[in-house]
Amino acid sequence: MPLHYGKAPRWLFSRMKLLAREIILAMVSELGRSETLNRISDPFWFQALGSLLGFDWHSSGLTTTTCGALKEAAKEVEEETGLFIAGGKGERATSTPEEIKMKIEKRGLNRISPAELIKSSRLAAKVDSCALQDGYSLYHHTFIFTIEGEWAVIQQGMKEESRTARRYHWLGERMQSFVCEPHLAILSEKRGKALNLVAEESEDTRKSLTYLLNEKPEKVEKEITRLKEMSLPKRHELFLSDINPKKMHTVLIKTYEIKPKSFEEALLVRGLGSKSIRALALLSELLFGTKISWKDPARYSFAHGGKDGYPYPVNKGVYNKTIEVLRDAVKESQIGKREKILALKRLYRFFED
Repeated sequence: MPLHYGKAPRWLFSRMKLLAREIILAMVSELGRSETLNRISDPFWFQALGSLLGFDWHSSGLTTTTCGALKEAAKEVEEETGLFIAGGKGERATSTPEEIKMKIEKRGLNRISPAELIKSSRLAAKVDSCALQDGYSLYHHTFIFTIEGEWAVIQQGMKEESRTARRYHWLGERMQSFVCEPHLAILSEKRGKALNLVAEESEDTRKSLTYLLNEKPEKVEKEITRLKEMSLPKRHELFLSDINPKKMHTVLIKTYEIKPKSFEEALLVRGLGSKSIRALALLSELLFGTKISWKDPARYSFAHGGKDGYPYPVNKGVYNKTIEVLRDAVKESQIGKREKILALKRLYRFFED
């Protein structure tokens, strides 16, 4: 996606929030919380939702602004829907753990463990910034969860030199492991080479990397220092320029004291960043002959127009009417009158045919 800066104009964002509110209410009422979470986390459904709300249909801003509108809308109806959204862009992303804890305590959700949800949030972010190194730096992280403890993550990274962005989708229900093929999808038009330690074929490297983190720091540092003196294939040049054994000393002491039992536990160690993981992955490959995946895992209807006038300008009157119709439909369905909801379904089937 093209990396666009700036923000949605107030007149548009206020309507995005209102329409998102009615959509959330309608979906939870008709589909339930689990299916609502499934739809929001689906990359194609989410893209369509962003286009429906009227943001730039192909840009990075669709992710951040759609998530922002959903978050503001969900905040107003948390009690009715049991759906909660935390995080966001920049500094708001780093406050996600505090937001999760605050929302759980505020609503008295004793059945949910905030620690587990916070762990899921942290791991999703750590995987896409350290275990999967595709050249995109994370700058947006949205965490969505329900009163049952189900969760989804939508986060985005940017590559400033090419002015592009890619989006990462996670859904807890569909995930078997945080460190082996965990993504529901990764959206990106451009694909290249990536250090992919969450690929299935990187399993042996994940195990040996964990083994190295349990070894005495001096022993590992000695082996890493040797790497600087070795003549390696061209694809390793980037690694060698980044490796600094002295800077790894502190983190190796920490991991040796903690002794992580798995790669997942290792990712949660504070201070273990992308450069350290790159060095250890390379060391694992050279010492133990383990395989590292270099495969980039990315894969890849405008109701109201878009902010910049593409594919056509937003029609405020039509937008307001959409909000009004959907709001009335939700209101009627909530008091037992389902004629409008059924009419909308008939309309959908008509156009589907």
